[in-house]
Amino acid sequence: QVQLVESGGGLVQPGGSLRLSCVGSGFPFSMYYMSWYRQAPGKERELVAGISSGDRTDYADSVKGRFTISRDNTKSTLYLQMSSLKPDDTAVYYCARGDRRAWGQGTQVTVSS
Repeated sequence: QVQLVESGGGLVQPGGSLRLSCVGSGFPFSMYYMSWYRQAPGKERELVAGISSGDRTDYADSVKGRFTISRDNTKSTLYLQMSSLKPDDTAVYYCARGDRRAWGQGTQVTVSS
């Protein structure tokens, strides 16, 4: 059974940092492009960052220089290090397999003072 489980969300003040994790199982994690998406209230889900099996990374313009995506294939785990967080980063964050046929349940990130 293919499964993605996120963790690490929470409430953080503007300018703060959080690290999200996503553990994959039931498929050959190391072979897949993996992504983080987010969905804010009233908005469409958007791609935040992606990483290939060879560690090539892609970022949305809105997070470049602030977020870092990485992976540990030995642990089948995807990470998103988020720094200099802004209220506009508030959303539910989802990890997804590159073919978008597997999604996590989402983790809430709230940036507020």
